[in-house]
Amino acid sequence: MRIDDNLKEHLSKLELRERIVELALDSFATHGIKSITMDEIATTLGISKRTLYEVFPDKETLLLECLKKAQSEGAAYVKEVCETTSNVLEVLLKIYQRTIEKYHSTNKKFYEDMKKYPKVYESLVKRHDENYEEKKAFFNLGVQQGLFRDDINFTIVNMLMHEQFAVLMNTDIFKEYSFVDVYESIMFTHLRGISTEKGASKLDEFIQTYRKEHQVKD
Repeated sequence: MRIDDNLKEHLSKLELRERIVELALDSFATHGIKSITMDEIATTLGISKRTLYEVFPDKETLLLECLKKAQSEGAAYVKEVCETTSNVLEVLLKIYQRTIEKYHSTNKKFYEDMKKYPKVYESLVKRHDENYEEKKAFFNLGVQQGLFRDDINFTIVNMLMHEQFAVLMNTDIFKEYSFVDVYESIMFTHLRGISTEKGASKLDEFIQTYRKEHQVKD
């Protein structure tokens, strides 16, 4: 086989891998993880189960790749926002708005099912830990800009936020309330708690505008 042929085969495999991940991520988010089988993914793509399992040996491995893709897209968005403004709170609010909009279009079963995959949960915890220093630097910048209070222990607040979400993921609260409602309540309360009067004012302006826009869309 020539080098050109090897390159074409390699690119073809990469393209197939990307197609699988893109379809799986959309299907998992729309219907929940448990509701979608590997057979259904293979059928939708028009490939054999054998071909699918050659690329991803099991569903959890595929789910991990789906999360990596989502996280990569999120990181790219954050970079784009940071290039347009240096205001920390504005950056955070744009990120949260994108996150909330993602949650609006995601089936709550997706989050409920995720905790059934140990490797996936472990990956999420690891990423949280890796992002700690970056989040802390971002928080400190907000303090310098007069948006966040300077008497807040970020380490404690960050840990409480993480643990709060972890606990809620293992309760039945999402059977009574949507993930969006829970997320908004936690995040907006959190931001109000660490914000100065200046920051809280900007936050309230954002929430009012967001509520109006969301009501119009609904």
